This record gives sequence, C-alpha cells and structure tokens, in this order.
Amino acid sequence: MLVTRPARPDDLDAICHLAELAGPGFTSLAVGREALSARLNKSVASFEGRSSISPNHVYLLMLEDMDKNEIVGMSAVKAQVGIQDPFFNFRILKVAQKSAVTGSRFDMEVLVLVNEYAGATEVGSLFIKDGYRGSGAGRLISQSRYMLIAADCARFGEQVISELRGRVSEAGESPFWDAIGRKFFRMDFHEADKISAEKDNQFILDLMPKHPIYVALLPDAAKEVIGKTHPAGVGARRYLEAEGFRYDGNIDIFDAGPSLSVPRDDLTTVKDSRLEVIHLAAKDIDLPLVAMVSNDSITDFRCVLTNVAFIDNKPHIEAKALENLNLSDGDTARIWIKR
Repeated sequence: MLVTRPARPDDLDAICHLAELAGPGFTSLAVGREALSARLNKSVASFEGRSSISPNHVYLLMLEDMDKNEIVGMSAVKAQVGIQDPFFNFRILKVAQKSAVTGSRFDMEVLVLVNEYAGATEVGSLFIKDGYRGSGAGRLISQSRYMLIAADCARFGEQVISELRGRVSEAGESPFWDAIGRKFFRMDFHEADKISAEKDNQFILDLMPKHPIYVALLPDAAKEVIGKTHPAGVGARRYLEAEGFRYDGNIDIFDAGPSLSVPRDDLTTVKDSRLEVIHLAAKDIDLPLVAMVSNDSITDFRCVLTNVAFIDNKPHIEAKALENLNLSDGDTARIWIKR
C-alpha cells in the first residue's frame, strides 16, 4: 500500500535521489543537497507550527511504498508565494492594432512581467518514479495536497496556483529561454533556473526587460512552446484540471510552461470531502468504491487511496488502510469518494 505523509529529516537522501531522477527543467528540485536540506527543515517546522498562514511555511509530502519501505514520490505546498520574494510570471495580453489609413485591424499578443500571485498558495514539486505511474500513485500524491489544505484552510491562501513544467529538451535546453532570457541574463537556462530555485528572484527584476515583448517577434520554436506542458507533466495537468484549476494566460518566464489557478474553496477535494467516523471492514466484505482517505491531521498527516464500502451509511475500510492512517475503528477521518 502507498501512503502520503509529511517529510522527515531522514528523507533527505530520498529527496535528493528524486531530484536527480526529475532531470533538467524541474525548477523546484533543480537545487543542490544543501538547499534541499534547508527546504526539508522548513517543512518539518511548518508541520509542527501553529495554525496560521505564513510565507515561511512549506509542506513537503512524501509518497511511501509501505511494503518496500521506499520513498517513490513527493509533492509540496507553499503556503504563500510572492510575499518575501517576488513571484514573477509573464502575462499574455492582447493589444488591438488598427489603422484607418490601410483599413486593417488585428490583435497582437504581448508578454508583460507581473507579480499578480502574491499571497497565493502554490502546489508543486510533484514527481513519482517511473514504475509507479499509472498505478494510482500520481492521483494519491497529487490529491493528498488538497486533503492537507482541507484539514486546516487557515494555513493556506484564498487562491491556489500551480506552475507546470514547460517544454525543455533532455539536454536542458529551452527554446523560449533562448529567445528571451538568454539575451538579457547572459546565462544558459540551467544556470538561471538554478539561481531562481536556490536564491531570491530579485535578479529577475534587475535583468528582465520592463517593457512588453511582442510574441510575433519571437522565433517560431519559442512561440510554439508558449503555454505548453512538458510531456512528463501531462498527467499532472489532468489532475489539476480535475480539481478545478484553469490556465489563465500566465506562463513561466524561463520555459513558458503554463500557470494554472483556482480559488481555494473551489478545489474539488476541499468542496467534496467530508469528515466521517470510519469503521473497520470485515475481511470477507466487498469494498466497491474508491476513496481518498486522510486522518485530517496536520502534524501527523496521513493519506491513502483505498477501497471503501458504506454499510448503513457508514464508511468501512480495510485494516491495512486504517493502520497506515494511524487510525483505529471508530476514529474520525476525512473521506473523498471518486466519482
């Protein structure tokens, strides 16, 4: 059975291994061991901290295969972005062009540097090992983040966003970066991505052009990747859209990957999950429904994807699921039924 739980100090080696597997272009993991260790320590403190929202809070969730005692994936929730450091995107706007002399009118797309997500909660850093894709692991590690948010909404912003990885080659090359960023930053994509992940984003404000950039002036290779998701992130995008996230015309300034957003209280899991007294199912009982179940705790958060049966309108799950949730028969759990 797979279970999602908070990252622990002894997970550092596993996190570093997942970062290596993620490869180039995965900005949130494109950092060294020291930076990942600092992020892990911040996460431990966030789970143990008081129930309030703070730009210092980040929640790292680990996906563990309990049978193998192996970390096979991870994801993260940043409580607030754009408060201590700017959180930049390019906003795609349309500008109307009209000439009375020629009798022509057409629209032009321009890119404008913005920081409009200040104060929002960001979900990201979702990665699972290849062998677990298509097994329900992706749904579990993705949706666990919203079960965590539902457990204590006061810790999170009223808007939730996610930046999806853009089109980057296996060699770490980005046609969008080569067309814009490289000309102003005088560095390759990997170096800029690493600085952005490890340090504050003031260097972006210092070096990025302050005026709108006309998309029509970009090379075709750069235009073709604007707002496009990396092939490895297609599944993650499906999960986001199922939660209510929508692409709103904001893109990453490095690789042009799409940014999606949704009001926190409109998240499908937050809206549709509910607290129930959970019961132990008898060994011979049929469990026909698939459910996301958490123990609705922050400090000791656990979440599993499991089968459930409702008997006399009371949910019943197997003993192994209860054990991995650190719950007992008759305890209260948060449950979301797959439709």
